[in-house]
Amino acid sequence: MCSECLCDQLIRHNNSALPPPASRLAPLRSRRMVGGTLVMVYLSDGVLDGGYAGGALISDRWVLTAGRNLFVRKSRKDIQGKGPVVPKVFVGISHKTEADDSSEVKVEKIVLHPGFQNQSDWDNDLALIKLKEPVIVSDKVTPIPLPERGQDMMVAGSGVVAGWGWGVHLTPAPSLKHLVLPLVNSSDCKAEYERVSLTPAVDDNMFCTGPSKFQENVCFGDAGGALAVTDAQTGDVYAAGILSYDKSCSRYRYGVYMKISSYLPWIHSVIRGDTETSSALRSDAMAKMYSWQQ
Repeated sequence: MCSECLCDQLIRHNNSALPPPASRLAPLRSRRMVGGTLVMVYLSDGVLDGGYAGGALISDRWVLTAGRNLFVRKSRKDIQGKGPVVPKVFVGISHKTEADDSSEVKVEKIVLHPGFQNQSDWDNDLALIKLKEPVIVSDKVTPIPLPERGQDMMVAGSGVVAGWGWGVHLTPAPSLKHLVLPLVNSSDCKAEYERVSLTPAVDDNMFCTGPSKFQENVCFGDAGGALAVTDAQTGDVYAAGILSYDKSCSRYRYGVYMKISSYLPWIHSVIRGDTETSSALRSDAMAKMYSWQQ
């Protein structure tokens, strides 16, 4: 999910002083999400066999998604001791019928966050998927930037999330859709889910969105998609979070995301190819270069 430029859609939304005409609002209400994205992380058509989900293309070789998307049974109890399933990854599609050999990009490896599900089903719910070949970047396939250092999301405003999730009648969506969702105070989200079993314990590495102005929300199958936001000072569009808890649908108010800024060191270390000794090797090399100048 979220690699086609949601940027243009997001900028148009934030810069628009007037609401769209009523003739354009009606289809938005009837279609839970509207728009497009580029990555589908696919295990199976059937939810009981793992289903399908979204992913964010963050470079020409790497997809960031929710770790739980890569397992058939997704609870911590069921996953412990098991490795992730290698998914099919489809790039540059907006309809499920386009998910075929021509749009599939083979997977080289999967890297789960080292703290994935260390205490609960939702802890550190992130995985990186390395593609065997770089995708060709174009106006249709565009990686979404990660946050810059110090660029963090304020609990205000809105963002855009795209996904393959189920519609209001809990039927699978045949095409990619997007929603503009408000960012909400995480304490409200945390308070709601503290009362509901099998939901995230919202912490500082997470944030939440509420339903749209038409009470539309994320739902089953949207997990892994990136929430794209616009930096209020620079106008830059970046991925603020990866959707983890996508089961709010029409039952609960809040979608829960992994806050990408909290995970930048891990993401960059994986993409660099760091090993356990990489940090020490870099420090030693730097110390030697300084010593040669003395």
